[in-house]
Amino acid sequence: MSIPVLLTISVGPRAVALRDAVTVAEAAEAAGVAAIRIADGTAAGRALDPTVVAAYLAGVHGGVGYVAELPTTHNAPYNAARRVLSLDRATGGRAGVALLAGDGDEVSEATAPDPGAAGPARRWAEYARVLTRLWESFPRTALVGDQDGGVVVDDTLIAPIDHEGVFYRVAGPLDGPSSVQGRPVVVADLDALDAAAVAESADVVVVDAAAAPGADAALAEALQRAGRVRRDVALLGRVAVAPGDPPGAAPLLAWAAEHRLDGLELVPGGGTGPALAVLRNLVPQLVDAGAPRPATLRAALGLRESVAVAS
Repeated sequence: MSIPVLLTISVGPRAVALRDAVTVAEAAEAAGVAAIRIADGTAAGRALDPTVVAAYLAGVHGGVGYVAELPTTHNAPYNAARRVLSLDRATGGRAGVALLAGDGDEVSEATAPDPGAAGPARRWAEYARVLTRLWESFPRTALVGDQDGGVVVDDTLIAPIDHEGVFYRVAGPLDGPSSVQGRPVVVADLDALDAAAVAESADVVVVDAAAAPGADAALAEALQRAGRVRRDVALLGRVAVAPGDPPGAAPLLAWAAEHRLDGLELVPGGGTGPALAVLRNLVPQLVDAGAPRPATLRAALGLRESVAVAS
């Protein structure tokens, strides 16, 4: 049995050093993981900007996907959409964003439709909806490239999203075409959110090990209410791997099957050494590294590559 695996690392002075992250990316590529999730912080504080780290690593080892953590706090959605889509283009459709629930940003608050609105889960849901709609506001089919006729794009296919919600007012559209994988992957963590909040826009939902029982049923119900089906979303179980005490592959696979998980997110503790140990000793027992490399991150996660967003 082979299942998609994400490996989570923090990159910074008190975590995995940037030079060592290159080695980790090389090992992840060789092991066949779906993506490296780059955390926005460590137990000791903040880390290097995940989008910058992902772009750098993708330029060295582009055969693996990259998921950059990005909090709603201090990140305006239009700017975030452009940054993540740029990363996605640079990786050839192997990028995603782990959107973290938080507060707002100075740019958006200046024009917020409802200045008194509150609630990280409500903000996350609206923010994610803005991202996904922006990523589809400039379809790739609009690129014409007709040199003889002097037509670069068919601007009739490019449309503003004209979003006005509770937390954000965003007109759009983006100034560049959509991803080869439909749109970048949106990852949601159920530790700070619930299934109802993420059901409309999440492509990947991550659940902690303790909360895995019942997560599949709750997600399926929430997706149905949002007009989606369970196969639209990959449900991953997060497993913390203690240094020197790696879990066995067979129990992990059995646990995933028991709770109808589609994959695993492995979080090794202790920096570079434990991350490499997980990649070299545990991941090969979970992933068929000899299988053809999927062309996009969506394909690596078993997701459909064209996702429609409700207007």
